[in-house]
Amino acid sequence: MNIGDLTMKDANNTIRVWDLIVRIGHWTLVIAFFTAYITEDDFLTQHTWAGYIVGSVVCVRLLWGFIGTKYARFTDFVKSPAETLRYIGDLATNNSKRYIGHNPAGGAMIVALLLCVSGTVFSGLVVYAIEENAGPLATWVAEISMPSSFTLINSAYADRDEYEHEEDSESEDSGEHEDDAFEEFWEEVHEILANFTLLLIGLHVAGVLFSSYMHKENLIRGMLTGLKRRSVD
Repeated sequence: MNIGDLTMKDANNTIRVWDLIVRIGHWTLVIAFFTAYITEDDFLTQHTWAGYIVGSVVCVRLLWGFIGTKYARFTDFVKSPAETLRYIGDLATNNSKRYIGHNPAGGAMIVALLLCVSGTVFSGLVVYAIEENAGPLATWVAEISMPSSFTLINSAYADRDEYEHEEDSESEDSGEHEDDAFEEFWEEVHEILANFTLLLIGLHVAGVLFSSYMHKENLIRGMLTGLKRRSVD
């Protein structure tokens, strides 16, 4: 068998699994997330735009999970917890089934990542609305705090004597403390979710490398080219 025959055999034994939307979305999400994670508060503009890109990619991926190509759909790789645990157990004993698309463990990780990234983006938008009064959630956040502000304004006009003015000051201080606590809560949520997402990414990479070794195929290259081996042999 000559080199040409080997090349033809390899070509016939490959299948296009990941479409362009999946691949571009995957690597764009990687770059945008780490850009947002690294910049944080030091470069707010870059951090914000990276967050917008992350959120946009997640929205597209969620939609594509229902209307996309075969291996991009959730129905192809989201399995039951029992099947996922069984796959992990088989993988540990080097007896796992090879999947053309995402395996059950990979599918579970994708769902976890999408949920965590979505939570990270949402909490970040809340913080951005609180601190900068900007972003798509600015109106919603303002409406949440409006009742307390309205009450304080009315009290300021209604109370005239010095004693009542002191009570207004105390109420205003209390409102400011509540606002600070609200902001600190969402900042904490945002930070925890971002760090937990980073942990999941680490586990995801480890799983990809381990699965690549067990099944003797380069899954990272597959996400770059979109191609995977059709059969085990």
